[in-house]
Amino acid sequence: MSTTGNPNDLLTRVDHLRSDRTPFVLATVVRAERPTSARPGDRAVVLPDGTVEGFVGGACAESTVRLEGLRLLRDGTSTLLRITPTVEDGPVDPPPPVDGVVTVDNPCLSGGTLEIFLEAMVPPTVVVVLGDGPVAHSLVTVGAALDYDVRTADGLDPVDDGLVPPDAAAVVVASHGRQEEPVLTRALRAGVPYVALVASRRRGTAVLGALDPEARVRVHTPAGLDIGARTPPEVALSIYAEIVATRAHRVWPVSTALGAEPEEPAAHAVDPVCGMTVACVPASPSAVVDGSTHWFCGLGCRQAFLHQDGPR
Repeated sequence: MSTTGNPNDLLTRVDHLRSDRTPFVLATVVRAERPTSARPGDRAVVLPDGTVEGFVGGACAESTVRLEGLRLLRDGTSTLLRITPTVEDGPVDPPPPVDGVVTVDNPCLSGGTLEIFLEAMVPPTVVVVLGDGPVAHSLVTVGAALDYDVRTADGLDPVDDGLVPPDAAAVVVASHGRQEEPVLTRALRAGVPYVALVASRRRGTAVLGALDPEARVRVHTPAGLDIGARTPPEVALSIYAEIVATRAHRVWPVSTALGAEPEEPAAHAVDPVCGMTVACVPASPSAVVDGSTHWFCGLGCRQAFLHQDGPR
């Protein structure tokens, strides 16, 4: 954890993350019961590799924020995280679920309840449009209204590495016969989730015939959902509807130390000392004993584990 003494330093860090299109989760303490080390207004950011910068409480609270933050980072959603201490007098009935609130029982928490608002800050979806006709122009206009980051590629070299950004969620070719094949090929090789060609069914089939047989099945043509679109804006609307319907958004990969694929949820494990669920990422404390990797909420549990004969 990197703790910043000045809250303005963290806000500056947030500005830099946004300008670099780095996804993160902003965690803000909104309520803290004594005894807790955190205070309302304390903040931290959770990065895709599980790194926590800032301060929202001790090691155990930070571990829970890391785990929930990585989950939200993948979903692109926000929630209120309520961290409550374990009741020593025995099990109690859990509180009824509340929409928008995640409650976690923390056996390591030293005292009162913490409530932390976790807000996923995911960059706008990038859509690349090739073309300079009415449909291409409508794709730019409608995409802007949807808060997408629409980038035009008309006039760019189709073999240029900068044509398709690494975080592009969609590439739509609406160039009416110009540079179609090379741009489609580059988008497919880049693994863009949604690739579409604006063309009639007959011409689209002819264009796809020149592409790699295994890759061309991923191209949507005719582009868009069949909503009876007639005008260029309606065609653009049908294409964005298909992007939404297919959930064609870049999944921000979460680093994992257990080899999970980027599309899979980040792996998690149970701390063998306190029983907390923790994220299996490099930022979480771990130890390899007899060839097995054990994960911990903090260095205290790790040290306790290494000084005992085995898990409790």
